Amino acid sequence: MFRSVRFFPALTFALVSFAVFPSSAQQAPIVDQQPATQQPAPQQQSQQERAEVLRQAQERVRARRHLRDQQTIRDTYSHKYEAYFGGGYLRFRPGNLLQHINEAAWNVGVTDYAYGKIGITADFRGYYGTAYTGRNAYGVYEPSISQYTFMAGPTVRFFEGVHWGWTAHVLAGVGHGNFGTGTGGLPPTLINLYPDGNSFNLAAGASVDYNLSPALALRLTPSYLMTRYGSSTQNNLGWQGSVVYRWGRQ
Repeated sequence: MFRSVRFFPALTFALVSFAVFPSSAQQAPIVDQQPATQQPAPQQQSQQERAEVLRQAQERVRARRHLRDQQTIRDTYSHKYEAYFGGGYLRFRPGNLLQHINEAAWNVGVTDYAYGKIGITADFRGYYGTAYTGRNAYGVYEPSISQYTFMAGPTVRFFEGVHWGWTAHVLAGVGHGNFGTGTGGLPPTLINLYPDGNSFNLAAGASVDYNLSPALALRLTPSYLMTRYGSSTQNNLGWQGSVVYRWGRQ
């Protein structure tokens, strides 16, 4: 009887503990799992913020670069005057019955951009070559010849970039041909060369400038030159390579 009285409280305590602790053990994982499902939200928001900051920084860089390029273009093409000088090449026929020859050239000129992108150019050139006259009774086979041109006309700048600029020109004027200087006094017409004299000249070309600085550039100009020697028309193709210097800000 005494043992049953002491056993009863112990049995009661065990039953109560079994009923209480399992319920708390089952609820514990629920409490632990709830915060884990909410963690990705702050991380995703942080990535979006970083992407937005990066995008804004790139926009600021592009805006500064654009402003810098615009300032460079203004500094480069706000000059009123430019001068150029260099050398070149021309494919020329020294007589109606003779073959084409290669001529080396120099060129120099100045442009006044008095009307914005439209300027007035004065251009001077010299061409030098050796004519092949073939065998003849006079013993003059390879005389030296030369021509000089004095032309002026409009120049139009139709592209203005940071590094590149494009212009086009049409020039007209007079040229002078020396075809008898290498014949030893023999009239050049006797060996089928054009006679010495003046000629109408017309030139057209398009230039590409590479800007080394706002005041300095390198220029390449493929060009066409029409001459009128010996009462005939010569259509000549060539090019000029020049150094360009700009000055006189407007």
